[in-house]
Amino acid sequence: MDMNAAVDGLRSTMTDPRSAPLKKPSREEAEAAVRTLIAWAGDNPAREGLIDTPGRVVRAYEEFFEGYNEDPYKELTRTFEEVEGYSDMVMLRDIAIESHCEHHMVAILGKAHVAYVPTSKVVGISKLARVIEIFAKRLQTQETMTAQIADTINRALEPAGVAILIEAKHQCMTTRGIKKPDVATITSQFTGVFRDDPRMEARFMQMIRG
Repeated sequence: MDMNAAVDGLRSTMTDPRSAPLKKPSREEAEAAVRTLIAWAGDNPAREGLIDTPGRVVRAYEEFFEGYNEDPYKELTRTFEEVEGYSDMVMLRDIAIESHCEHHMVAILGKAHVAYVPTSKVVGISKLARVIEIFAKRLQTQETMTAQIADTINRALEPAGVAILIEAKHQCMTTRGIKKPDVATITSQFTGVFRDDPRMEARFMQMIRG
């Protein structure tokens, strides 16, 4: 094995733990883990009301975290170059967000607003919503998710600029710990004209408010 390649591989796993090889447990192992948690909580995983719960939880997790099986960049590879001179903002507002906090594995619920200014190509608007959904269906922090979405759109479409704002409530804060149910977390990311031109940022914010 080439030594430089080995060093590069080791460096990659050190800088980005998500890139480290991981053996996925079997469904049976996952269900056994749920039974362990039920017992740890103080209940009997063999009683009638809980006996099928491990299977239900694993199936729910498959849905919650299906974003690990999808490539968000690929969603934006089918583009259209017939923009007929359109060079203003394309915006999707009030996209529902359902994600899970990577610190406590509880829900993050809210909405996202995203816009870009096309240069030579546009993408089907449903694909933008799909990119957001893919990143949301992974264990996340809201800050990381916001940056990932903006970066993916920027790399795939090479627009004049990207803007995204996410507003969400975190159950790790609303239902446990400090228990502040009315507090929302707001994150944003701006590139290109949205970052460099205050008027474009202001227009984006105004359009969010409708």
